[in-house]
Parts: sequence; C-alpha cells; structure tokens
Amino acid sequence: MLADEVQLVTFKVDNEEYGVDIMQVQEIIRVGNIVRVPGAPPFVEGIMDLRGKVLPVVDLRRRFHLESREHDATSRIVVINLADMTLGLIVDSITEVLRLPNSAIEPPPRIVAGIDARFLKGIGRVDKRLLILLDLDRIFSEEEIAGIGRMAEAAVQEA
Repeated sequence: MLADEVQLVTFKVDNEEYGVDIMQVQEIIRVGNIVRVPGAPPFVEGIMDLRGKVLPVVDLRRRFHLESREHDATSRIVVINLADMTLGLIVDSITEVLRLPNSAIEPPPRIVAGIDARFLKGIGRVDKRLLILLDLDRIFSEEEIAGIGRMAEAAVQEA
C-alpha cells in the first residue's frame, strides 16, 4: 500500500457510513452470544467468548447516543486492537474494504451526525458517498478503556 492512501474497513451505524483503518481491525465476526456484565458502562453490550478469550463488546449505536435496535442478520462485530486490548464494536452492517487516497480526506467539521469531532480523523469522499473516518484511539477515554479492561478481567476471574 502506498503512503499516500489509507485502507479502510467501512460499515454502517444508523444511516451513516464510517471507516476505520484496516491496520486496527483484527477480524469481523457475526454477533454471537453476548453476556451482560452488571455495572458495565451503558455503551458496553457485554462480553463474549472469542476462541477461548474474553472479548468486551461495545455497541457503537449506544456509544454515539443513537437509538438502539435489535441485532439482525446484517449486524456484525468489528474486532479491533486498541490500547493493548482486543475489543469488539457492534455495527449495523459491513459495507466494504477500500483504499482511499489521502487527497480524498478532509478535516472533520466540529460535529457530524451528532458525533463529537474528537472521535473523528476526517471525512472521506468516495464517488458521491461521504465516509466518517473514526479515530479509534480517541473514541474512548483512557478511563473508559481502563474500566472496560477491569470489567473483562473481573468476568474472567468469575468464570
């Protein structure tokens, strides 16, 4: 891949299309059996078993303060690596994997679709579509990441 482009995994949450750097994506899986954890932050759906490891799962709809919906056949979990932790993000559907030239990326406006600008890397233009590029390193505060990690560790100890 050339340095003047990024490769993205794109997905939908509500009616918006988002993109994340493919280098942070470990895999994409179907929504499986998620166990709720008492006392978890409101945006945490729970935990699930991913090949013998505990995977904390976050509902991006709730993280972005959008209306929740039931998971369906198109719902997926994007498994990401973030701050030395593996984390699952529930999205409504996966769109595609694509390469986007850096010249097609603009700085983010202060607010997009109700999402705080600190979560965004920029806005990408693909033909007539706009992609909201998420900055996964900033989507959760250090305190939130630490809390999710403690929740997952506690769940392992209880099992």
